[in-house]
Amino acid sequence: MAEILANSLRFHVHRLPAADPGSGTGATAVFLHGLVVDNLSSFYCTLAVPAARAGHDVVLYDQRGHGRTERPPAGYDIGTSVRDLTALLAALGLGERPVHLVGNSYGGTLALHTALARPDLVAGLILIEPPLNGPWIENMLDTLSVAALGLEGSQVPRELASLGARKAARLTATADELLNRTTLIDDIAAARPFTPEDFARVRCPVLAVCGEHSELVPGVRQLARHAPQCSVRVVPGLGHDVLQGGTGELRRAVLDRLAEAARQPQVVTV
Repeated sequence: MAEILANSLRFHVHRLPAADPGSGTGATAVFLHGLVVDNLSSFYCTLAVPAARAGHDVVLYDQRGHGRTERPPAGYDIGTSVRDLTALLAALGLGERPVHLVGNSYGGTLALHTALARPDLVAGLILIEPPLNGPWIENMLDTLSVAALGLEGSQVPRELASLGARKAARLTATADELLNRTTLIDDIAAARPFTPEDFARVRCPVLAVCGEHSELVPGVRQLARHAPQCSVRVVPGLGHDVLQGGTGELRRAVLDRLAEAARQPQVVTV
């Protein structure tokens, strides 16, 4: 683990080298987590370690304000998040060879925006339950606003800590800080929704994975209709919980996609 300075912010980063670095045939995968109570740890055992063992270089990091990364009061708009990611790739020496972005939930939105803004840096996308449709994002904002009101002035983090539930206390305190003491909610609300024209501009291969009962399936289907190289995998019986509820099937899908990418010559359309 390391602290990396990028875009004037200290990021908590964890790199997992490929199990067989001498082969030089693996892909480089950068994992992007979701919002508020999420951080790089959600990927560690589920996807990151298996990807490294399969011969791929892996990068995990806590996004702005999350986990052990610095938590400034502002800068949670998608444009700044893209600049955070691209600056971090440069700081890690990964600005020359395009990488594969694996994003869960809001991390999938960040991955897609990055592919649109910097196609030269992105070789492929794996989007896990990405929020692409307006109604779901509006519902998410309503949920975050309600959570913010419930956490403001709450003694829950202190009570959890007193009971020995340190992890839960830490996550609750982080959520309170993000929702009530940063511009995160306003910044997300101000984001422009994706359009079919945006999807049509995505030139790298895309794998989108959704739960069968997820409200995000329509947005993913629309992405597949317009993006030239997009395939969709729907996991039966699940909703917006594929990373936790469908880990085995998701892991196979991710490793298969990374292995396929590693076998093919890398061509990036700018």
